[in-house]
Amino acid sequence: MSTDTTFSALGVPAALVSILEAQGITAPTPIQAATLPDSLAGRDVLGRGRTGSGKTYAFLLPLLTRLSQSGQRRQARRPRALILAPTRELVTQIDTAMAPLAKALGLNSQTIFGGVGQNPQVSGLRSGIDVIVACPGRLEDLMQQGHVILDAVEITILDEADHMADLGFLPGVRRIMDKTPANGQRMLFSATLDGAINVLVKRFLTNPMTHEADSAQSPVSTMAHHVLHVDNGSHLPVLLDLTAAPGRTVVFTRTKHRAKKLAKQLNASGVPAVELHGNLSQGARTRNMDDFHSGRAQTLVATDIAARGIHVDDVALVIHADPPVEHKAYLHRSGRTARAGNDGTVVTMMLDEQMRDVRDLTRKAGIKPTTTRVQLGHPLLTELAPGERSYAGGLVREEAPAGARSGGARGGSGSRSGGGRSGAATGAGASTSGQRRGGSGRGDVAASTSGQRRGGSGAPRRSGGGSATVYSTSSGSSAASFSAGTRAGSRRTSR
Repeated sequence: MSTDTTFSALGVPAALVSILEAQGITAPTPIQAATLPDSLAGRDVLGRGRTGSGKTYAFLLPLLTRLSQSGQRRQARRPRALILAPTRELVTQIDTAMAPLAKALGLNSQTIFGGVGQNPQVSGLRSGIDVIVACPGRLEDLMQQGHVILDAVEITILDEADHMADLGFLPGVRRIMDKTPANGQRMLFSATLDGAINVLVKRFLTNPMTHEADSAQSPVSTMAHHVLHVDNGSHLPVLLDLTAAPGRTVVFTRTKHRAKKLAKQLNASGVPAVELHGNLSQGARTRNMDDFHSGRAQTLVATDIAARGIHVDDVALVIHADPPVEHKAYLHRSGRTARAGNDGTVVTMMLDEQMRDVRDLTRKAGIKPTTTRVQLGHPLLTELAPGERSYAGGLVREEAPAGARSGGARGGSGSRSGGGRSGAATGAGASTSGQRRGGSGRGDVAASTSGQRRGGSGAPRRSGGGSATVYSTSSGSSAASFSAGTRAGSRRTSR
């Protein structure tokens, strides 16, 4: 590994270095410094690094550099590079990170995932795409329909390979990889390496250069871990107190039902919160993440679907409302904070009957948390989540006045032409609570939300059919109307 810590010295083109510097990225992370010399030289790479270690740029920079230098031209239906990722959110984030870099080099990209209409994806492929960023399920669908052919792929990336294994996607990944040229460059990035990942490595990577930085078992030094021992009656009040503090918080639950219920309880108490779990439509997932990114919601309540690949700046606090079952999930959940060198706090809520499980969990995760028995009013709570508590209003939805109706945009995943994004448009209609998506069921992690979103002062949002929905901010106990309102004729796309 080069001892020089600049991107330029590692071989990254000046055009890309300038874009990174404009974003405040001036020095490679350990996983980037370790892998870039080999990946830029065209070698197969196996990279292991914990969540938040900078793996995305570790593969985007060499991928785009090598495509720009290869001299090949994009063709209809035949992408030049393929990035496979396990979730729609991660696909979108990779594509967003790639956009300015690709534009600088005259390259374009296309996202491919289920839960939205396939027509924009098919249209983009037909016009010629350099890089596709895809979930395995929808990509296989389009391959079987003849809309995409992988025989011109020069570089293939597998991101979060261990998560794809956890979700059961590896058979589809193998079928897809079998369709790519055996002499192409391949890179696999993962937080952990186990038997399932080793099968992929042996089958598809040729003499890979293996690099490990920031092991998944290594706790982040800037992350403080606390276990709050509470009784049943104090669990929700303590959780509410922590989430009412200023700043972004991610709360993890074990089940979809619990995530939905807890988000409703927070909103009813005046803390704006959104949910992310496996029962939500793609449009609802996108809206909820938009609300969390923008600050309209300060708390995201999620199942483990959000433990990997979801990056939101300035998440200061992660709360395990329900301790996870295994230590790997604990580490990935906790990785939503203390990213890119920032500080972060991780809190695990523990009931009496969970003491043994939490002790085993933290031991296997390699951490030594501070355990404190607390109830509402304990001074530790303000240390963990400083600032004045605010219960000004949760996110609610109400039915729009009669006749307030508009035709909404249809959801679709768009292409970037020269880096300009035209898609991943969200079907803007709010979904009813618990609505399930249509979409491709294979290889894409789906979700939906109760569609709560705050607009301005009563401004109606577009819906894809049925009555329009008005989003507003509640205050105090009036947030009990959180689940009020349904949409008739809600439009969903499938496949």
